Amino acid sequence: MVFSEVQREAGVSAPKAAMTRTRWYIIWLAFAGLAINYLDRASLSVALPFMADDFTLTATQEGFVFAAFFWSYDVCQLAAGWYVDKVGPRKSFTLAALWWSAFTMLTSSVRGFGSLIGVRALLGIGESPANVTSAKVVATWFPTRERGLATSIWDSGSRVGAVVSLPIVTGIVAVFHWRAVFIIIGLVGIVWAFVWWKYYRSPQEHPSTNEAERRYILDGGARSSQTDDEAATRIRWISLFRYRKVLVMMFGFFCLNSCIYFFITFFPSYLVQERGFSLMKLGWFGAIPGITAVLTAWLAGRLADRAIGRGVGVSVVRKTCIVGGLFGGSVIMFATFVPEAWMALALLAVSYSSLAIAGMGIWSLPADIAPSSHHVGSIGGMQNFASNLAGIFTPIMVGVLVDRTGSFRAPLAVIGVVAVIGALNYLFLLGKVEPLTINAASTTARDSA
Repeated sequence: MVFSEVQREAGVSAPKAAMTRTRWYIIWLAFAGLAINYLDRASLSVALPFMADDFTLTATQEGFVFAAFFWSYDVCQLAAGWYVDKVGPRKSFTLAALWWSAFTMLTSSVRGFGSLIGVRALLGIGESPANVTSAKVVATWFPTRERGLATSIWDSGSRVGAVVSLPIVTGIVAVFHWRAVFIIIGLVGIVWAFVWWKYYRSPQEHPSTNEAERRYILDGGARSSQTDDEAATRIRWISLFRYRKVLVMMFGFFCLNSCIYFFITFFPSYLVQERGFSLMKLGWFGAIPGITAVLTAWLAGRLADRAIGRGVGVSVVRKTCIVGGLFGGSVIMFATFVPEAWMALALLAVSYSSLAIAGMGIWSLPADIAPSSHHVGSIGGMQNFASNLAGIFTPIMVGVLVDRTGSFRAPLAVIGVVAVIGALNYLFLLGKVEPLTINAASTTARDSA
């Protein structure tokens, strides 16, 4: 119904336009990008047991193959955070997806241990901006009271990618060949990159967003150059390392990923070698921990947002999710002690679900503590750099201990202990979750330049 001039003159207010929900379409598109990203990353761990006809690799060599990805991925994290802040999510995610898709497809052409190492290392470069970009998207598009659910959605893309890799990769291997896996998955990534480039814009520039949604986002605490404190924007990138909160986040995320990367690397091998799973059984039952982790994280994100909406402090909500999640994740150490495969799978599901809750809280922190919108990606990159040192540590540690002991018992015990250490780190050292305060050491060099 058209609001007439007569009604305006009579003093009748025009009805408020319904708020658009473009932010949710954006975050689900980011979720799809992360799912593809982790499908690319995890596909090798599923395909590797079935590549034995072409390659003969020891568990230690497999560990180095998995770690090769993280050597380059981790080295690029610090630059990736700065890069995302510099060029924005539209360019960073598009170029990253094109790069990782190309080298996923090249994996189909490897001929041995050396070429497999090289392609995985190049793949890691392309995938490095993905998580940081998603964290930046949440900071840009979502108010504080919706940040938990939004973060849990995109972060769950990593688990969905790992979960669907089991039936997808095993299905492609069964019908075609393991080399076809990487060509098909790479093509999917190229299609997604095109869609992201066409659809993504900032809230101020997006044609599908109305003024009501833009105002809701900004008034709710989303990080934007429109609301930045001018002095805070002058904090130098290198000075962020001077803050204890940043260092605590870096170490804590390392502990979390020391657990999570078992599920991304050796989890299928554990089910096949130690629990006797067949190809078909691996494809279906092996997906259970990942599915429960996704659903649990979404529920936890929703509950976290509702708690903040009711007035519970951000610090209490974030630390409850992170600390509780890491303590819950430590039950991974008991999986090898139970006699039945279904018992082990249940414990692994509890562990992975708990770690997913912790991950949701941890990835919310860069937007919560960044001194300005120009630092969200940088802080995300810093903590992700430290966390992915675990991508180097965990596969090699697991591979070496399995070769020496003939069992997964010792490596899972180490992973469980690391989870407990991470929980204590956040509980006692993180402090209050709030934007970093400005200090003289952070800006002096830039101001004098």
